[in-house]
Amino acid sequence: MRRISRITVAGAATASLALALSACGGTSTSASSSDSKGDKGLAIAYDVGGKGDQSFNDAAFAGLEQAKKEFQYETQDVEPTEGETDADKEQRLVSLAKQGYNPVIGVGYAYAAAVKGAAEKFPDTTFGIVDDSTVESKNVADLVFSEEEASYLAGVAAAKNTKTNTVGFVGGVDIPLIHKFQAGFEQGVKDTNPKVKVLSQYLTQTAEEGGFASPDKGKSAAEGQIEKKADVVYAAAGLSGQGVIEAAAANKVWAIGVDSDQYSQAALAKYKDSILTSAMKDVAKAVYTLAKSVEDGKPETGIVRGDLKTGQVSLSNSNPKFADDAEVQEAIKTAKEKIISGEIKVKSS
Repeated sequence: MRRISRITVAGAATASLALALSACGGTSTSASSSDSKGDKGLAIAYDVGGKGDQSFNDAAFAGLEQAKKEFQYETQDVEPTEGETDADKEQRLVSLAKQGYNPVIGVGYAYAAAVKGAAEKFPDTTFGIVDDSTVESKNVADLVFSEEEASYLAGVAAAKNTKTNTVGFVGGVDIPLIHKFQAGFEQGVKDTNPKVKVLSQYLTQTAEEGGFASPDKGKSAAEGQIEKKADVVYAAAGLSGQGVIEAAAANKVWAIGVDSDQYSQAALAKYKDSILTSAMKDVAKAVYTLAKSVEDGKPETGIVRGDLKTGQVSLSNSNPKFADDAEVQEAIKTAKEKIISGEIKVKSS
């Protein structure tokens, strides 16, 4: 039984809103016009790359699926459209809130302006935004992570596994969020072995140029680094990271995945033996936990951070070659303990 009141939506109104929503982006879970109870729950609006990126967006969808199963309510997830504006994003969130969904989450920092605008229009709806801490509102939860900490551990793993003393970092878009991944990775590499060289490259300056959604760009960047002797390549590039993994597999070097456990992703199964580990952030848990807080009548708001201490950033151990390497695992364990204790302060830029 939901403890938060829902907006009851009449059939005709729902139909017109569903039409408006489809104009702003495709949906994979249709709203039911016959839902007279208004018992609607979590809705998410995807970032660039959409569902199927085997990374960031898919992790958010996993959180939605968990909430749907546990709370037995209607959910909705909506795809982005090419070239959309902040106004388009805001209309998407507004449409979801009008239909009675609560909470409504924008997946990605690009939703900052849209979440702020929608939250002002619907003060009784809880909104969430992943990877942005700038939206200050009584009904908004900023779901952020210490990506630099998991990236530091990825740097330790890279430094311990390189045989050429050269590793690579591929960032999707040249923005502060991705700088955190780069900074942590480079620090982890250098603290582990100062002799290791880190080659770093960004695919684009803006998300609109496809930095998070172009596997071909990721593949080309990784191939360039591999030509320069990089034998471990870490990608923080969303869907573009699939190209990095493909290049690593083709050249028989290591790739390090990001956000989700990419070794276990079905779409990447043919490359998994080349995926050393993944620097994960538990977007699924953050999404689910916000939904649960609304369900319990105590909505999360303000900055909600996941880090090594909370267990919401980590390295995956799915690859047996990585999990069974005692020396590497001990180095990672030691680094993790020092980060949590504060002995190691990881840079975020």
